[in-house]
Amino acid sequence: MILTVSDMNRLEQAARVSMGGFQDLDVPASPHTSRHPSLRFAIVVLIAAIVLIAALQLT
Repeated sequence: MILTVSDMNRLEQAARVSMGGFQDLDVPASPHTSRHPSLRFAIVVLIAAIVLIAALQLT
């Protein structure tokens, strides 16, 4: 059986709805805040370096 993208989207949505009742009530529903802003900066720099290297390899 081959799943199409729409089938996978429906399965993902159904899984999210079914798991909605199992959310941990002890954890506050706040957005993720980075405790280490330098880590986010390092990730952005790493992604930029990978994109740059890939672009140089294609030229």
